[in-house]
Amino acid sequence: MFFVLNRKAVCAAFALTACSFVPGALAQTANDPEKMSFFITSVGKGDGANLGGLEGADAHCNALASAAGSSKDWAAYLSTSMVIDRSNGQRKVTNGISARDRIGSGPWHNAKGELIAKDVEDLHSENVNISLKTALDENGNEVNGRGSRPNKHDILTGSDSVGHFSTAGGDSTCSNWTSNGEGSAIVGHHDRVGLNLSRNMVSWNSSHGSRGCGEADLPKSGGAGLFYCFAVK
Repeated sequence: MFFVLNRKAVCAAFALTACSFVPGALAQTANDPEKMSFFITSVGKGDGANLGGLEGADAHCNALASAAGSSKDWAAYLSTSMVIDRSNGQRKVTNGISARDRIGSGPWHNAKGELIAKDVEDLHSENVNISLKTALDENGNEVNGRGSRPNKHDILTGSDSVGHFSTAGGDSTCSNWTSNGEGSAIVGHHDRVGLNLSRNMVSWNSSHGSRGCGEADLPKSGGAGLFYCFAVK
């Protein structure tokens, strides 16, 4: 009888523990669109890197977020290029816009409520929590990384490693996100995987240039015209 009673007690205790654990586990995996403040677009605009400029990219972020249940205001993590005008015998330099200056102050969480970064500095530090498992789309789904078919780990940014517009020269933003043909755009790898372990290959925001700007060009290096979106407020 002693064995039976204790066995029942153990089972009852285990059942209580299991019941109290399951809701917490479910809460960690359930989507929370109102807490979500970071995602990768589940689809591109459908015209390569021609996003309609920054305005068109921001509108795409907001449309996808709204469809997922978010009421926040969103901005695309995209930089524009520095422009050098040598007409009229003069040299006029117009600075680009830096992605890091467009996205608010943080903190940012993915669709599962997981912290991505506390603030802009944290986002561009070694502490940033961007990986295949955390860089989710607006619906809480993983985005294909290197090794999956099709590979979609090239995420458009046009930025250097700290989120500023590139000063390397040449086109790094597919004509400021208006070209679907010639040109190139800097991309990052959301899965932090590349051809080797060099710093740029594992960078989430500044890995290499795309092989063109068209819808058929971006997949050549593992892209699909996707980009990061951040809630600004």
